[in-house]
Amino acid sequence: MAGIYLHIPFCKQKCRYCDFVSFAGKEDVAEAYMACLLKEIELRGKELSGRTFDTVYFGGGTPSVVDPKYIYAAMRQIKKCFRLSARPEVTIEVNPGTVSEQKIAMYKRAGINRFSVGLQTAIDAQLADLGRVHTVRDYLYCASLLRGENFSADVMIGIKGQTRDDLQKTIEVAVGSGAKHISMYALQPEDGTPVYTDYLNGELPDDDEVAALYDFGRELLARKGYARYEVSNFCKKGCESRHNLNYWRRGEYVGLGVAASSFFAGRRLLNTTDLDEYMKCTLSGFFPVIDSEEVSVQEAKFEFVMLGLRTVYGVSGRRYKEQFGSDWTEDFAAAYKRTRQYLETQDDVTRIRDEYLFVQNKILSEYAP
Repeated sequence: MAGIYLHIPFCKQKCRYCDFVSFAGKEDVAEAYMACLLKEIELRGKELSGRTFDTVYFGGGTPSVVDPKYIYAAMRQIKKCFRLSARPEVTIEVNPGTVSEQKIAMYKRAGINRFSVGLQTAIDAQLADLGRVHTVRDYLYCASLLRGENFSADVMIGIKGQTRDDLQKTIEVAVGSGAKHISMYALQPEDGTPVYTDYLNGELPDDDEVAALYDFGRELLARKGYARYEVSNFCKKGCESRHNLNYWRRGEYVGLGVAASSFFAGRRLLNTTDLDEYMKCTLSGFFPVIDSEEVSVQEAKFEFVMLGLRTVYGVSGRRYKEQFGSDWTEDFAAAYKRTRQYLETQDDVTRIRDEYLFVQNKILSEYAP
């Protein structure tokens, strides 16, 4: 299985917590950028003509902020230049404040069959504080347009002033709106973002408070019929994100667009984060790659273990041995011994115990090379 990621870097405005490569107020260059993206799709498609891709993902930024004809054209180019599986999963991220009935209709005509909707919180005051451009009412309207579709809702924990009641309301809104998949992740106050000032001022919940919110949300989602399959991801049966599962299973993927990363043929590639440089490179017929490195065997082993332990599927000793010819518990003997109390093994699969999955970063850091 392999995936395709397309980065659409435009936004109406930057959220206060966002440190992704995205540009607010530059929609006027969207047409030129998308033309360059079509060129990169063509270039990369020729190089990878022998591979079959099972997923396509439009991320950002806010893909739904640009004219939907650009998304349609990009998807048409993907179908022309890449070999897709018979029933690929095709996802687009949407902000509820930037959608319309016409946009959703065109996305469907393009072949998009999964939607990732940024709810974040069902408290309007918190949405405003985060710098979101939508309200809860906008989210409900967006969900009504997606009724019956396969869509996911993002839920954020660790927001300034957030209570259990706030989180319960948010989850109930997401569940009641028909979301088949819910991503519940903790706010990360990244240095250089406005919300980092809130963190420095002690205005955000501390680690223990965030962990308590997570446990509360996890239990509520379980009661609502959403099974956790990765630390931040929950879904109805059979509604896992195939695109993200490919990342966690260390599958190959190609990233297209400014700042996009790729992993194939044992190498990691990173595109330039400079918008002008990206467009100059692609228009000249060059790949906009600024970094390329071969993944060492030791790095590959660590990634296999680290990504497996992030999920409920765990690390398969059999698959590890097939890939690397050794036993993972011996390759990581010291780390395994230090973390064994947090792990459980069934047959040949080892996973982090349920109660420790939220703090998996501390556990996984023991395995880092």
